[in-house]
Amino acid sequence: MPRRYKIKAKDLSKELTFSASKSSGPGGQHVNKVNTKVTLRFDVVNSTLLNEEQKATILKKLTSKITNDGIFILFDQSTRSQIKNKEAVVQKMDRLLTKAFAKRKARKSTKPTKAAVRKRLDNKKKQSEKKKLRRKI
Repeated sequence: MPRRYKIKAKDLSKELTFSASKSSGPGGQHVNKVNTKVTLRFDVVNSTLLNEEQKATILKKLTSKITNDGIFILFDQSTRSQIKNKEAVVQKMDRLLTKAFAKRKARKSTKPTKAAVRKRLDNKKKQSEKKKLRRKI
């Protein structure tokens, strides 16, 4: 049975790399001059801070954000500030990791109540009678 882990981007900060590039977000001509888009990269496969079970969980649950080389990539360009975008991309990573390691609630199978079964059968009988009355004699 897998254990629940609380992994934060702050704990992985030694292995996170950030790069900035030109953004397509808000800012008018300012966008053309300043690198405000922040890209976060984290090499999941070669991480020394994660154990094999954690790596497998991340690779399995966050496949859309991971390249073929096992590098987790996120970016943010929502604001005109590089610092705010960096904070936003770290928060986004935290949310994704929390969701990936959250334990899913087991589904309990249920049976319909006797009253519900009886009501369904009564409705079927009424529908059947209605259709019988429409037939040619």
